[in-house]
Amino acid sequence: MSNEVSVLVNESLIINLRKTMYFFIKRLFDIVCALIGCSLLIPLALIIKLLYIFTGDFNSIFFIQKRIGQNGEEFDFFKFRTMVPNADEILFEKLSTDEKLAKEYKENKKIKNDPRITKVGKILRRTSLDELPQLINVLKGDMSMIGNRPYIPREKKDMGKYFDEIVKTRPGITGYWQVSGRENASFKKRLELEKYYSNNRNLGLDIKIFFKTFKAVLGGHGAAE
Repeated sequence: MSNEVSVLVNESLIINLRKTMYFFIKRLFDIVCALIGCSLLIPLALIIKLLYIFTGDFNSIFFIQKRIGQNGEEFDFFKFRTMVPNADEILFEKLSTDEKLAKEYKENKKIKNDPRITKVGKILRRTSLDELPQLINVLKGDMSMIGNRPYIPREKKDMGKYFDEIVKTRPGITGYWQVSGRENASFKKRLELEKYYSNNRNLGLDIKIFFKTFKAVLGGHGAAE
C-alpha cells in the first residue's frame, strides 16, 4: 500500500511541476511578446490617427470596453477602433428593425458584412493590427497571447454552461477557436472549442495555435475578432 501511495504522490508532484513550468513559460512568453509589440504602438497609433483624419473621422482611435477575464472578473479591454464611434447604438437599432440581421447576430454574435466597420477599420482587421493595443492587457496580466476570446459581459447569459469552463483561463489575443475555422463557426461551436482549450491547454497546443495564427496573419486573413 505504501508503494502505491508513493507512486500516486510522485505522479501528483510531476503533474503539478509540469503545470507550474507551463504557466511560467507561458507568462514569460507573454511578457517578451508584449514588450516587443508595445514598442510599435506609438508610431502605429500616429499613422492610424492620420488615416482616420484623412477620412474625416476625428474621434479617438482607441476602443476601450469591459470584457470578461479569468475567473469571471471584468477588465478594460484595448483595441484600435475599427467601427464608427457609436457602434453599439447602431447595432441595437439595426437589430430591432431587421429580423434577419437579429437572427444572424443571435446565432453567431457577429455580423458577416458589418456596416459599422470603417474604411480604415477594414484594413486594420484584415492585417490584425487592431489587436496590437491588447498587448497592454497582456503586459498587465489581464490577457495572454494565447487563450479564449475575451467575452463581452452581456454575452455571459448566452454562454450558459460553458461560462465556468471558459473563464478558467486568461483570455487571449488569439486562440484555439480563431485558428479552427472561425468564419464558419456558430456561437455554440465557438464555446465548445474554447471549453476544449480550457480543459486541454498545454505548451504543445499553444505552439500549434501560435504558428497557425502567424500563418493566418501573413495570409491576410486576420487572427482574432
